Amino acid sequence: MPDAIFADPTLARLYDPLDPDRRDLDAYLAIAHELGARSVLDVGCGTGTFGVLLAAEGFDVVGVDPAGASLDVARAKPGAGRVRWLHGDATTLPPLQVDLATMTGNVAQVFRTDDDWAATLRGVRAALVPGGHLVLETRDPARRYWERWTREQTYARTEVPGFGVVERWTDLVDVSAPFVTFRGTFVLPDGRELRSDSTLRFREHEEVEASLAEAGYVVEQVRDAPDRPGLEWVFVARAGRGRA
Repeated sequence: MPDAIFADPTLARLYDPLDPDRRDLDAYLAIAHELGARSVLDVGCGTGTFGVLLAAEGFDVVGVDPAGASLDVARAKPGAGRVRWLHGDATTLPPLQVDLATMTGNVAQVFRTDDDWAATLRGVRAALVPGGHLVLETRDPARRYWERWTREQTYARTEVPGFGVVERWTDLVDVSAPFVTFRGTFVLPDGRELRSDSTLRFREHEEVEASLAEAGYVVEQVRDAPDRPGLEWVFVARAGRGRA
């Protein structure tokens, strides 16, 4: 089930206003152009920011996400009509043949079990044209990024137009490597508190590379994430020949 921050209608509506700086997506847009892609599958598209950005650049875009509330937000955005929005995940896709698939943000780390991760990679590969690419990012566990997930370091008050002031912060709940659980708390203008618990899996570089190879990909490059240098890897993998 999707985390509340994506599945709760109120939190889904607040997601973009509370995190408006999405310059991290510029690197993915540049990669799409660099690879000469014309069609893109955005896996875990959330509220559709990247999908709409891609469509505005002329790409043929499919966005898929298991959180219906987030897709409702996505469909209401200007330009959203140029994107094909699907409620589901990479294992439930209709027949597709796209040049590029992307997993931005935390998407690649929400798959906790090896089986779920492998099924997702296979589902994406089936949607790619021969020689198509998958680009994903994942945090380097050695950097212990989760140590920043404290109220002291994450507390913020944001004025959301038409809604009011929202207070929010993150608390680290549990670290049981390779799993890290954290809780987001949101205090609404009427005093209500909404919470969303999330658990991410922090895979080692070798684990990610091996899982991609097992699913039939060839890792062409591993880049540094431009928005968080030294903290994340960006894998650029090509769908290899034959069946995974």
